Amino acid sequence: MHDEELGPVKLYYRIGEVAGIVGVEPHVLRYWETEFRSIRPQKSRKGQRIYSRRDVDRLLKVKDLLYTHGFTIAGARKKLREVGAEPPTEGESRTVGVARAALFELRREVESMLAEIDLITAPASHAQAVPQRL
Repeated sequence: MHDEELGPVKLYYRIGEVAGIVGVEPHVLRYWETEFRSIRPQKSRKGQRIYSRRDVDRLLKVKDLLYTHGFTIAGARKKLREVGAEPPTEGESRTVGVARAALFELRREVESMLAEIDLITAPASHAQAVPQRL
């Protein structure tokens, strides 16, 4: 049995085979393993990486997103998360909370500046008016 992209259909592939199939160097595959939680090859008793067909399919998708569509690593990770192919990163919910707090604080500062501008540019009769919120 053959697959057009993968050659002979096998249950597992070694890193050299996968590098040839995907078209990148083995060090690139090892780097992608650190960036994408969904790519976790098993290790043989000798400690060699053993990739499943599913791993190879994911690596091909990562390469397509990065090289063909021009995504960054973070963008490719997000895209894979959107389709359920990549789990959220550890601490991501904490990061989102920090970002929301920062945005909230920024919004308050912008509202305050707009209120000051409104008070400076408003006619004297409106000087005592309370500025509206965004």
